[in-house]
Amino acid sequence: METPLGDLWSPIRLTLELASLTTFLLLVVGTPLAWWLARTHAWWKEGVATLVAMPLVLPPTVLGFYLLIALGPSGAGTVTGPLLGLRTLAFTFEGLVIGSVFYSLPFVVQPIRNAFEAMGERPLEVAATLRASPFKAFWTVAVPLARPGFLTGAVLGFAHTVGEFGVVLMIGGNIPGETKVLSVAIYDFVESAQWREAHILAAGMVVFAFSVILAMTLIQSRAAKAGA
Repeated sequence: METPLGDLWSPIRLTLELASLTTFLLLVVGTPLAWWLARTHAWWKEGVATLVAMPLVLPPTVLGFYLLIALGPSGAGTVTGPLLGLRTLAFTFEGLVIGSVFYSLPFVVQPIRNAFEAMGERPLEVAATLRASPFKAFWTVAVPLARPGFLTGAVLGFAHTVGEFGVVLMIGGNIPGETKVLSVAIYDFVESAQWREAHILAAGMVVFAFSVILAMTLIQSRAAKAGA
C-alpha cells in the first residue's frame, strides 16, 4: 500500500524542526565551551575536550541507550519531564532535542574552537589597548573573526542532526508526528517494502548531503581567501 505523498511531509517537517532547534541550542552551548577550550590553560581541559568528542567514536546505539536510561522514568527525566508537562522525556520530541545536542556537540564545538585558536592573541590584545572590556572584545573582535568556524559548526550541526538514526531511534522510537524523523521514516518504509516512499526520502537526503558538502567547501574556500 502506497503512502500519499502528502504524508511524507510529516517526518520532513519534524526533522527540520529538530535540526533547527538543536543547531540553535548547540551554538548557545557550544560557543562558550569552545571559547573556554581555546583560551584556558587548565591541565584538565583536554579531558573535557575528549568528553565532548566522544560521540564521534561511540556507536550511536550506545549513546542512545545511556541517554534513554537518563531521560527515562528511572533517570533525570522523572525530575525534568514534569517541568515540561511530561511524565518522562523518553519517546518525546523534547528528548530527541536533548539527545541530538549531546550527539552533535563535537561537530559544532570543534570548528568554533579551531577558529578561536587560529585567531591568536593579537586581536584581543589590540582590543584591550583600546579599553574594550573582555565581553565587548569577544563580541566585536573574536566572534567576527571566528565567523567561518561558526558557519561550519552550524552547517555540520544541522546536517548531522538531520542524518541521525541510532540515537533518535533509541530515545524516541517511531511515533508518527512526534519522534518519527526522516532517517527513522526511511527505515520504516524499507521494513514495510514501501520502496517508492523510501526512494523519495533517500534521494532527498542525497541531495541534501551534496548541498552540505558544497556549502562546506565554499565556506572553507572563502575563509582561505580572506586569510590570504
